[in-house]
Order: sequence, then structure tokens, then C-alpha cells
Amino acid sequence: DVKKPLLETSRAGYLAASSASAFSMVSLVQRIGPHMNPGGSVISLSYIASEKTIPGYGGGMSSAKAQLESDTRTLAFEAGRKYGVRVNTLSAGPLKTRAATAISEKGEKSFIEFAIDYSRANSPMAQDLYNDDVGNTAAFLLSPLARAITGITIYVDNGLHSIGMAVDSQAMMESPIATSFSPEVEYPGQR
Repeated sequence: DVKKPLLETSRAGYLAASSASAFSMVSLVQRIGPHMNPGGSVISLSYIASEKTIPGYGGGMSSAKAQLESDTRTLAFEAGRKYGVRVNTLSAGPLKTRAATAISEKGEKSFIEFAIDYSRANSPMAQDLYNDDVGNTAAFLLSPLARAITGITIYVDNGLHSIGMAVDSQAMMESPIATSFSPEVEYPGQR
């Protein structure tokens, strides 16, 4: 059902999204928490659709990601008190992963490719986002450097979550804002 709008999502599809994207984290912490060392850390992955409408991100996945982020806060408290374990979520910007590519039909430009283009055109850091960016943030959260950080959703999206109006919008084409804020920086390693 992930290719369907929410209005066309079945109950089974909706519950499957919730099970795969939210309850899986609860189940994981239930099972591994008792075996973890105090100070250990658990991380999950979310997406901005948990709090903002992302047309095309369907099948109840936005609701499941919102549930995951809420569960992260509750698990941070419960697992922190019971096992001394930290629980956090990374909200990654658009990355071309196998799971993200599955949202579109074969042979056409995928949903994630449109999302990557949109992100590059509108993020404060108008650069490509790489798996290593997300991985490095996860490594930090898993390390002792983050020993006092728990119950948060941290955005790794070049700042896209902070934008309220897209500068590349057709409605903005005649506005001086569209050109005033064109990227002026060449980022190292930009493809």
C-alpha cells in the first residue's frame, strides 16, 4: 500500500506500515534492552513526513513515522530508567535507498529522485545528502560523546525541515526571492 494515497490505504496496509516502522522499534528495545550495557544506545530512522505533508509518501507511512517519533520519546524514558539505555531517532532527508525507490513504478522517475531534486533546490545547505552524513550522525549518537542525549529526533537533511516556503516553486518564479537566495557556494565533493 505504500504507493497509495492515505485515502486509498487499506486497514491491513496501514497496520503493516505501523508494525514495520514503529512497533519494530518497540519490539527491538523490549528484546535487547535487558542485554545492553548501561549507557548503550538504540537508533531508528524516520522521515519529515512524520510532521509535514509529503504528497506521494503514502500507505500510512507518515502516520507510522509520527508514531515512531512519539515512541522514541516514551522508550527513551522507559528504557533509560529500566536499562540505562538511550533511544533516539534520525530523520534523514531524501536518500536514494532501495526502500525509497520502491515507492515508484519501474521505468519512471522515482518519488525519491523528485524528493532529492526538491531538497537540493530548497535546503539551506544546497548540497547532496549522502549515506555517510546519516551514518556519521548515527556514530555520534551511539558514542559516549552523546551520553546525555536521549529521546530526540535529529534531522540530517541539509536543513530542509526548517523551510516553510519552497524557493523553487512555480509561484515564486517572478519573485526576487527566487534568485536572491540561489546557492552561491560550491560544496566539496558535490556531484
